[in-house]
Formats: sequence, structure tokens, C-alpha cells
Amino acid sequence: MGIRDYFHKSGFKKAVVGLSGGIDSALVAALACEALGPENVLTVLMPSVYSSDHSVTDALDLARNLGCPYELIPIQPMAEAFDHSLSNAFRGLPPDVTEENIQARIRGILLMAFSNKKGYILLNTSNKSEAAVGYGTLYGDMAGALGVIGDVYKTQVYKLANYLNRDREIIPQHTLSKPPSAELRPDQKDSDSLPEYDVLDAVLYQYIENEKSAVQLVALGFDEALVQRILRLVDRAEFKRFQAPPILRVSSKAFGPGRAMPLVASTH
Repeated sequence: MGIRDYFHKSGFKKAVVGLSGGIDSALVAALACEALGPENVLTVLMPSVYSSDHSVTDALDLARNLGCPYELIPIQPMAEAFDHSLSNAFRGLPPDVTEENIQARIRGILLMAFSNKKGYILLNTSNKSEAAVGYGTLYGDMAGALGVIGDVYKTQVYKLANYLNRDREIIPQHTLSKPPSAELRPDQKDSDSLPEYDVLDAVLYQYIENEKSAVQLVALGFDEALVQRILRLVDRAEFKRFQAPPILRVSSKAFGPGRAMPLVASTH
């Protein structure tokens, strides 16, 4: 309903979604197709050298299951061009998150190119868990006009995806079962940088929705070091959330200014 209302009231008809083969983008694409019709949702696959074969296969299977059009654009040549252009300036410095973020921003540029050229609205695919701890790249995977699942925790993303698959397989089973990964470096997994999502989401829910303090979280049984780590991540990520697209609110404590006005309103 949120997607449909946003497009209808704003006078938009078509959306573009970047597909990674992961569950977040798969869920957003599926919701967009349900809201707008699959013929009105363009999905774009942008594999890098670190993208696994199954991620590309999963993304292609999803597009075919949804019946939506798709484009496949490998980003490795563009990433290599950036490496070449920056080689002198970065001489002697080892690869790090800089190169990972460049990949994410290349994808953001490509998606916005489709938005500009074709007049499609880019839907953001970041979830609430990522937004909470700042696990996202500004001007990269955080790009978009509307955050569809920005108020949905990662564990809820899995539940919603399984619900969408209740009658037939829309989101490929492998997308649901594989470990989450940004695939920006070899063998990367979300768990390399973050606690497991069931633990992370439990702490985030108590901290955000129930407004529990660090002391209260520890009293609930959470490890003190873990609590301090998560709360530090949340507090340090506010500058990213401030620059994130507006999100569809589905909980009592969505990120954002809490403005009591609709994002878009009918002019009649």
C-alpha cells in the first residue's frame, strides 16, 4: 500500500530496483511488482568480480519468477577504471573499505542513470537493522527516493520473504538460505562486521522500540560488551540516517523526524 500510494499520489508509474541476489533487494522487488505490476518494475543486476555465480543466478531466477524486465551490467570494468585513476594518489596504501564503497557507489550511479534516463523512481533496499548500525554506503546502496523496508528489521525481512513464498516460490530458496553478504570483498559475510542478526535485532528492538538503556539491556541478559558495541554503532550512524531516503513507516519507532504529515499528498 505504501509503495502504491507513493507512486499514485506523486504521479509516478515505474520503479527501478538494484538486484544483488540477496534477500533485501529480492523482497523490495517482489513488493514493488505486487504494488505496481511487474511490467512497471525494472530490475538491474550489477555483478562485480566478488559476486558469486549463485548470486547472479538467484537474481535472474527472481526476475523470471516475478516476470519483470531486467538489465545485466557487470561493474568490474568501471571498478578497474577507478582503481587506475586513483593508483597514483593511493600509491602504497592497501585496499580497504574505500574500494568496497566505490563498488557500491558505482551501482548507485548506474541505478540513478536509469532513473534519470527513463524517469523511473529508484527504490532503496536497506533494512532497519542496517540503517540502525550504519551498515550501508552513502551515495551507494543508500541511494533512492523511497526506503521500502527501512522500518523492517533483518529478521522480519526473512519472515516477510517466507510469507510471500507461501503459495509458490517467488524469492529463490537459495536466497533465503545463504548467509547474508555485501559481496564487496572475497568471502565476505555480514557476520564479519556485525553480530548475528537474531541477536542484533533483539538488542536493537529493546533499544529503539522499547527505549531501554544500556544498563537495562544488560539486566535483560544481554552481554555488556555486545550491548556497548551495538549502541555505539547506532549512535555513530545518525549522520547516515539523516541522509537516507524517507522510509515507509510500519512500526511505532521508525527512523526519521517523526513529522506528522504524509510524505506525499493528493493535490485534489
